[in-house]
Amino acid sequence: MLLRVLAGLARTSAGTVQLAGVTRAHNSPEGWARRVGYVGPQAGIYSWMTPREVLELAGRIAEYDLEDRRRRINLLAEHFRFGVQLDKPVRRGGEPLAQRVSLAAAILTDPEVLLLDEPLRSLDPDERARLLAVPGRRRTVLIASRYPASEAGLVNQVAFLRDGRLALHAPVKELDARGLTLSQRGIEALADLATASGQPPAAANG
Repeated sequence: MLLRVLAGLARTSAGTVQLAGVTRAHNSPEGWARRVGYVGPQAGIYSWMTPREVLELAGRIAEYDLEDRRRRINLLAEHFRFGVQLDKPVRRGGEPLAQRVSLAAAILTDPEVLLLDEPLRSLDPDERARLLAVPGRRRTVLIASRYPASEAGLVNQVAFLRDGRLALHAPVKELDARGLTLSQRGIEALADLATASGQPPAAANG
């Protein structure tokens, strides 16, 4: 739910969400559409569309001109290894292709903030890790996961919500220092230790 709120797909009863210095109301081309990307548990694209058509639509929504759209689509086609699938309906590649196309569309704008909700679960672990290692110096990637161990090597910080409040925000290396694993149980145990010691939940830097 938190990622859906951050992505603007669910409304709150009060308050304002600001990511990368902009709010959802900032709908100019340089605003939310280009600076925030989101991938949900389901691909959320029409299966009759081709990957090229999906990426073309994403580029139009972000208001890139034709030349820029083509350049970005070509780069993504190479990175995601679409090959001949680029111009064939997504349904022919099934859920694995749909999920890859969804991520490609989300990063077409090179967003500063990328929100990933249980992403790419239908891909094999090596390919999933390759695609989720999204490059970029000025990028924050937030992954919501029920299987933290599968995110090993992809994340450098962990956060844990308890009863709707932030109970922990710490570097992954803090788990190692405490002899805990990158797992649901390990993260909860670290949150318990932070609570017991009176340490503030947002303890990580960078």
